[in-house]
Amino acid sequence: MKFPQIITFIFIFLYASFSSAQTNSLNAIPSAIYCSDGVTDIKSSLNDDAHQALFEAFKIADLEELLGTSGPFTLFAPSNSAFTKFSASEWDELFKLENRKKLKDLLTYHLVAGNLTASKILQALCRGKGKTSFTTVQGTKIFATMQGTDIILSDMSGNQAKITAADANQSNGVIHQIDSIIVPTGL
Repeated sequence: MKFPQIITFIFIFLYASFSSAQTNSLNAIPSAIYCSDGVTDIKSSLNDDAHQALFEAFKIADLEELLGTSGPFTLFAPSNSAFTKFSASEWDELFKLENRKKLKDLLTYHLVAGNLTASKILQALCRGKGKTSFTTVQGTKIFATMQGTDIILSDMSGNQAKITAADANQSNGVIHQIDSIIVPTGL
């Protein structure tokens, strides 16, 4: 096989494996999160039990309305359990009025302009020979790689988050649930 054919074969294999794995994991995701018909927007979809901590953080940071704009946006949404990365005192500190910019930086680090479906991320990974990056709304990059059939996001400090549920299509973008919080440099 020639090199372009090998890349094409790898992409098809990874996409098929990823799609199959994601389909199997969708059963565990609440239907309010996984609205694939695009009827709801990101703001409405986050206001549920699985992402209540993230939604509250967006409200406190005065970014709640951003999630309801036309976008499109890609939100890498940490689940409630992902927020255990920070202690209660760290969250209390981050939620103080004088630290509002840090909270906004953290939240907008999970947003990318555009509609990055899992297949688009996989295509970028293939073009980048297994690595790619995306510029966040916060202004810095997050990095994506593959570990088996999982897409792994990394920040500049080496923190990692796995996409655990992909392609929750919304009217103004797409939500990918992640299992950890990624942190911009300096936070």
